[in-house]
Amino acid sequence: MTKQTILGRVAQLAKANINALLDQAEDPQKMLDQLIRDYTNNIREAEEAVSTTIGNLRLLEADHKEDVDAAGEWGGKALAASKKADQLRSGGDAAGADKFDALAKVALGRQLQSEKEAKDAEPTIAAQTEVVEKLKSGLDQMKLKLSELQSKRDQLVARAKTAQAQNQMMDAAQNINVLDPTSELSRFEEKVRREEARALGKQELAESSLDAQFEQLDSMGDQAEIEARLAAMKATS
Repeated sequence: MTKQTILGRVAQLAKANINALLDQAEDPQKMLDQLIRDYTNNIREAEEAVSTTIGNLRLLEADHKEDVDAAGEWGGKALAASKKADQLRSGGDAAGADKFDALAKVALGRQLQSEKEAKDAEPTIAAQTEVVEKLKSGLDQMKLKLSELQSKRDQLVARAKTAQAQNQMMDAAQNINVLDPTSELSRFEEKVRREEARALGKQELAESSLDAQFEQLDSMGDQAEIEARLAAMKATS
């Protein structure tokens, strides 16, 4: 996977609007779980790519430092050879002086080559450094986004559990209403009241019958009195 591809995926995932994705999802929790897996996998791949890119950058920087150091060393050798040539020439050894001047030129050529290599590597190092910084920033954003995803998932699961518990409680409350023991007591009380009413009715009926009997007895007493008085009247006449 190229660094450009990784960089593009990092940027795309880091900018993802989680809330918009959740609004479009039929099952938000399932989608969050999938997003968390995707982010985790992409973060792992991106970290490997960033590590490789950083490693390559450090090699370029090491090579650049070697070229810079080499340029300095060759410059020092060229200077030393040039001074030696001047000393020999002052002492009348022209051949020896020419030899060391030639060495100084070789050293200067190596210095120029090292400086050129160091200079040519600088744009690549700068571009690679920029890529590494962008990848690091993107990774940080992705990790923050992953934390946001995990937090939203935990919140969603907690809300789902709370809603489930509330529904269970409401279902239990409805079942209690349906099988409310007070309603059974009410029906039993109504049955007792009906029995009491029947007893009262029987009592009242019995009392009515007893009163009729006593009224009949009183009526018989009056008739006997009438008969007795009639007999007394006949006896005195």
